[in-house]
Amino acid sequence: MEIKSTVTVIGGGVSGLFTALDLALRGIDVTLVDRGDIGYGTSGKFHGLLHSGARYAVTDPDSARECIQENKIISKIAPHTVKDTGGVFLGITDDDLQFSETFIKALNKVGIESKVIDVKEVLQKEPFINRDTKMAIWVPDKVVYGYDLLASVAITASLNGAKILTYNEVVEIIRENNNVKGVKVLDKINNNTNVIKSDIIVNTAGPWSFNIIKMAGLEEIPIMPTAGIIVVFDKRVNNMVINRLRPPSDGDIIVPYADSSILGTTATIIEDPDNFTISDEDIAMLVNEGAYLIPKLKNMRVVRSYASVRPLIKSEVSAREASRDFRIIDHEKENGLSGLVSVIGGKFTTGRLAGERVADLVSSKLGIKSASKTATTKLLSPNDINLLNYAEKIRLPKVIVRSILDRKGSLDEERYLSSLYILLSLISRGTM
Repeated sequence: MEIKSTVTVIGGGVSGLFTALDLALRGIDVTLVDRGDIGYGTSGKFHGLLHSGARYAVTDPDSARECIQENKIISKIAPHTVKDTGGVFLGITDDDLQFSETFIKALNKVGIESKVIDVKEVLQKEPFINRDTKMAIWVPDKVVYGYDLLASVAITASLNGAKILTYNEVVEIIRENNNVKGVKVLDKINNNTNVIKSDIIVNTAGPWSFNIIKMAGLEEIPIMPTAGIIVVFDKRVNNMVINRLRPPSDGDIIVPYADSSILGTTATIIEDPDNFTISDEDIAMLVNEGAYLIPKLKNMRVVRSYASVRPLIKSEVSAREASRDFRIIDHEKENGLSGLVSVIGGKFTTGRLAGERVADLVSSKLGIKSASKTATTKLLSPNDINLLNYAEKIRLPKVIVRSILDRKGSLDEERYLSSLYILLSLISRGTM
């Protein structure tokens, strides 16, 4: 089967989904493909933090400014996916305290609200933190429920005309001389191959972007796949996001995500995003570092661990020091290959902004002058649409939807809430 679409977006992570939504809101015919479900890759494996930017205020101020801007925007357009926990940076050692002056000055410079709060006050809210804590600085960190946000973007994009084709893996980039004309995809659900003809291909495949570049006949992209290991504990022991008052390091952030505490993270450059092993030594190192913030972690059970492979912008510095900003590559300008744009770098928090910037470039190439609307468009939640009606459209048995909806008001309502967002994902895929 051949499908025609003005733009094809490769990658159903946060940047790709917001790109598709942004283009759809401008009236541009767009199709998004991903080899798995939405959030299959990096965007489904971060630590749940909606950054205030404080973490990067000293080392990466541009990224910090973007984070605080997007923190506020995401909180407004998708409040159903955000929990305003606040965050606190704890100074425990003398080195931490020496860093505090530099840290506060950097926060003020990039416009991130902060305040020094009494350690006794923090202990009332966070009784498990290190009793040797000498200083605490509050910042507007928040928690964002990743899949909920991605599903909300997907359904909003779909109902505004975007085609969301999950479980469709790109197996070939179609070229005519120095022009990209489309992609060939393997439909992994129906086991057939389709062709999507497009004027522009947007590559938002994250750490897998290099595979798309090679398919297009190019040899290099300035990407540095970096694995961040994350540990999940069997219970939640903090209410705010707890950070160490020092430059970004391993094991220096603990996020209260649902009923768990999530400890992160590392920064290790790897070669293959699909072939990375987490060792017991990695987990032990993270727990030991995290225990400086919350000593109780050493005696808690680690439920599981996972790794988020981040597509950092390649540089001469270490993976820990590399910028968390994003970069948009116009391959027509850089490689003489028209019809292909790639996005590398960035964070979950700044995915909307990346989508806006990509859509600006694509719109310019297409001669379309409409402006971005994603900063002011409210994202749909399960409460905003009739799930039973849409389930019928995608031939999903109503009994499945009803059994999920009937959990509302029951003992297990919270446990079944994530199923509603899976339904949104199915609906966004099935209304095409």
